[in-house]
Amino acid sequence: MINAKLTDKMRNLRDAYSSALIELGYKNPDIVVLDADLALSTKTKRFGTVFPDRFFDMGIAEANMMDVAAGLAACGKIVFASTFAVFATGRCYDSIRQSIAYPELNVKIVATHAGISVGGDGASHQMLEDIALMRVLPNMTVIAPADATEMEDVVPTIAEHEGPCYVRIGRADAPIIFETHGAFRIGKGYVLRRGDDVAIIATGTLTAEALKAHELLEKKGIEAMVIHMPTIKPIDKRLVRRAARRTGRIITCEEHSVIGGLGDAVAMAIQDEPVPMVRVGINDVFGESGEARELMEKYGLTAESIARKAKKLVAKS
Repeated sequence: MINAKLTDKMRNLRDAYSSALIELGYKNPDIVVLDADLALSTKTKRFGTVFPDRFFDMGIAEANMMDVAAGLAACGKIVFASTFAVFATGRCYDSIRQSIAYPELNVKIVATHAGISVGGDGASHQMLEDIALMRVLPNMTVIAPADATEMEDVVPTIAEHEGPCYVRIGRADAPIIFETHGAFRIGKGYVLRRGDDVAIIATGTLTAEALKAHELLEKKGIEAMVIHMPTIKPIDKRLVRRAARRTGRIITCEEHSVIGGLGDAVAMAIQDEPVPMVRVGINDVFGESGEARELMEKYGLTAESIARKAKKLVAKS
């Protein structure tokens, strides 16, 4: 079990991304960063200010950006390519499939503004299918960090990892739950709270909501195990199966469609030993414009919603 605290400290994962990129740039001259006319929003512009000869803004030509990233990677560079998640995956799928995933090139796609918490930009920009699109690609590693601390660990880790990676982060500030660095490993999940009644497996910034749900359930006499699963592919099958055997019930939590994301990955991991399971996510609908917190509440992505479903699952089974 690793230490995770619920605090009032907030930090934006995009800021953590840019800081980690700059630190990495000083250490490794082969780091190259690409963006597609959104460098101020993704925060990669900061890297470009420090290393202008290793930063390229490709304009509103996202698919071309991915192809250029592939070419640079084929020449030995470690390439970070960033834009909004809706463009990085949906608009670029063919380029990623053919030019990056198939040849297994060293391109790290870090997509921002993922999920419904994009807020006022509405359904056209609220990417809820990106994990599914990237997870299905052979050779692709898929990661959703929980907070800024973990984001700063993810960047150097994927730079050392051979092969393509997809990292999704949101737009809004997120609670800091990890106060120390060094825990993140590709393919590993982490037990944040112990419990025997139900296992709550969360990814991305919904891990903070899972921790809050643990506190709500504790007041009702329900002991919930909380697992943070930053790597959705490859998923930590051993930990998922251990949690299933220990608790006999699982809830998955993700700011993504219930189709094709963390929930599906967990279900596949326990298909030989299935247990009752509930998925917290977006239920096969598009989003809408609104304030981020209002949307999280409406679509059931809050601690209160997780706790209600956990309580019902425990009572039912």
